[in-house]
Amino acid sequence: MTLAGNAGVRHDWSLAEIEALFALPFNDLLFRAQQVHRSHFDANAVQVSTLLSIKTGACPEDCKYCPQSGHYNTGLDKEKLLEIDKVVEQAKAAKEAGASRFCMGAAWKSPREQDLEVVLAMVERVKALGLETCMTLGMVDAGQASRLAEAGLDYYNHNLDTSPEYYGEIITTRTYADRLETLGNVRQAGMKVCSGGILGMGEAPRDRAALLQQLVKLDPHPESVPINMLVKVPGTPLADVEDLDPIEFIRAIAVARILMPKSHVRLSAGREQMEESTQALAFLAGANSIFYGDRLLTTGNPQVERDRALFAKLGLHPERRETCADDDHQQASLESAMAHRAGQAQAAELAYDASGA
Repeated sequence: MTLAGNAGVRHDWSLAEIEALFALPFNDLLFRAQQVHRSHFDANAVQVSTLLSIKTGACPEDCKYCPQSGHYNTGLDKEKLLEIDKVVEQAKAAKEAGASRFCMGAAWKSPREQDLEVVLAMVERVKALGLETCMTLGMVDAGQASRLAEAGLDYYNHNLDTSPEYYGEIITTRTYADRLETLGNVRQAGMKVCSGGILGMGEAPRDRAALLQQLVKLDPHPESVPINMLVKVPGTPLADVEDLDPIEFIRAIAVARILMPKSHVRLSAGREQMEESTQALAFLAGANSIFYGDRLLTTGNPQVERDRALFAKLGLHPERRETCADDDHQQASLESAMAHRAGQAQAAELAYDASGA
């Protein structure tokens, strides 16, 4: 069994290997994570994103952690899909505040056709500002993923949330296979993948290892891996779940860094409740991406000035993103994906002709 911190990219980590990483002495684990992190990234650079809820509440899913679920009474005001101009205004403000990526989230099981048309326009307008674009819209099929990619969407977020074994305890309205299918559609369309999970939902340590194993199996690894700490919202079934020990959370960050050495590991939801020392440990463990701003969809997020003060205290700086280079990479991926689909269509036509139907 190999535990070397400088091992190359792998997709075949066994559950036993991952659990062995979690079981390392804390200092040893962080040291290995630092070795991996520094071999692939500027250790003091943090990619900064801003997330905007473009459609809030009344979601038909029953995710037990989510205040936007229509199954629970959380006091959340339901809002329709935002107007395009309002989204662009928010994106401009995010860029001025130092964000390099603008993420948009809608509380849907999957987007309807009339809503998708508006979302595509949002992508094009935000992209024109020079920002990277990311969206989370629920499940998307192959056709929807292709249209998003053609509009210029850089990233699609769709979290796995937890292990396959624990998943049924958290969500019943969408299967694990559904989530994996959406991620496959996104990747086939030529977009980058943003996928991670939520810790502190009452899962066992083995579930945290199994979640990371599922992410590692994705080939290539997700470019962005958000590791969320549960934000307990009154009215949701997980409102009173026992808190996760912050050290266990940091262990998960470090193991994710070792397993996915080239991915951005995002310290995501839950930062509002974290001490500065916990956030500092997360950066030490290999986290190199955050959401920046006052809100994270419908839950609190550290305010911009607090984040700037923390960055100054730790000697961190926002990562500089070469969006033009990213655009070239995405265009090449998109052309490759479109050529692949064209080849599949041609093969299907030939097979149909050969059948004599």
